[in-house]
This record gives sequence, structure tokens and C-alpha cells, in this order.
Amino acid sequence: MTGTVLNIIAVLIGGSVGTILGNRLPAKVQETVMHGLGLMVLVIGVVMASGTGNVLIPLFSVVAGGIFGELIRIEDGLNWLGKQAEARWGGALGKGRVAGWSVTQAFVTSSLIFCVGPMTILGSIQDGLIGDYELLAIKSALDGFAAIPFAATLGPGVLLSVGTVAFVQGGLSALAMGIGGGLGDISRVTPWVVELTATGGVIILGIGLSLLELKKIRVANLLPGIAIAPLIVWLLGVAEIGF
Repeated sequence: MTGTVLNIIAVLIGGSVGTILGNRLPAKVQETVMHGLGLMVLVIGVVMASGTGNVLIPLFSVVAGGIFGELIRIEDGLNWLGKQAEARWGGALGKGRVAGWSVTQAFVTSSLIFCVGPMTILGSIQDGLIGDYELLAIKSALDGFAAIPFAATLGPGVLLSVGTVAFVQGGLSALAMGIGGGLGDISRVTPWVVELTATGGVIILGIGLSLLELKKIRVANLLPGIAIAPLIVWLLGVAEIGF
């Protein structure tokens, strides 16, 4: 769990620095920074999604994941958690002090950004399987720097995303420890990792569109697609062996 602990510390430091800066940045500066972040998130999503070896896999993964996510209302659950946090700690976290700050939006957006991507999956598995937290250490540095502008523009609700990071990364590491070598090859060019990454890229694109206020997308409800993509790859492999 070393990598997860490092990630939590990095987000706390970056989020704290961003919160302090946010109190001093004019509304127009915050808006411009947010738009810049949105554009960069779109670029990251395009790069991730373009790596697919079969565009039908992320397509079916996102569609099936979206249906399942809507049925179990993942987005509503995350928003509920954010609103509960806002009701309980909104005053302490600065609700209303700076234009544009929202505990709920900060929590949901940063949780998705920090936990959707190949580094989260691979890093957590490597940390759990063999105790190698190098990938998560790199991710921690990236997330720490990313938390600064996110907290400056969305508010200190970004700090609450450490709970999501701990749950997701810690859970994946614990799962990897439990099932051991059953995961097989976990290199970045492994088919299931490639398609998982591409599907994650599509979801990241949705976050970018939301940050740019071009289209409000219930991104969290697409998250099951990340688990469906490797399943499709496995099923296609089984079918190929069968033939």
C-alpha cells in the first residue's frame, strides 16, 4: 500500500496549495485555468482512446457500462456523497467564499481524474503483487501537481478525493495480493490493458467536456465500462481458442 499512501499525501499537499492560491485568484483567472484544464483533459482522453486495437471494444464497453451505471446510479451515489460532505464540512472547506467553488463538483471531478486511467490500475496491481510502487510514485507526483489548479478553481473539496484514491487503489492492491499471479501479464501492451486504457480515455473525454461546460455528462455512470473492456478481451480470446 506504499504507493497509495504516497498518492494520498501528494493530493493533500497539492490540494492544500491550490486552496490557498484559489483564495487569491480573480474569478476570470480561475475560469481561464479551468478551461485550460478542460482542454488538457480532452487531449489526455484522445491519446488514451486512440490506442485501442479494436474500436468496437471500447464502444461496447462504454455502452454496456453506461447502461449498468445508470441502473445502479453511480453518479447519483457520488453526488450524494459530495453533498453530504458539503453539508457537513462546506463551511470549513470554504463554500461560498470563492466564486465557482463547489465541494460536490470538486470531489466528484477530482475523484474521477485521479482514479480513471491505466496508471491507477497497473500501479495498484504491481504494488499489491510484488510491492513495486514505482508507477504509483510517478502517478502521485502527477496527481499532486494536478491537484493544485483543480483545488484553486473548484475548491478544497478536491481534498476529499483522497478517500476515493484510498478506496480504489487500496482495494485494487488488496485484490492483487489476494489473487496473486492469476492476473497474468500486466504490461502496458497487454491487450486487456490496452482496451481498458482506451475505454478510460473515452470516459476522460467526458470529464473534459464537462469541465469546459460544453455538455454535462454523467461520467461516473460510464465507469463500469472499465471493467467490461478486459472481460470482452478475455471472451474474444476464449472464442478464438475455441475456433
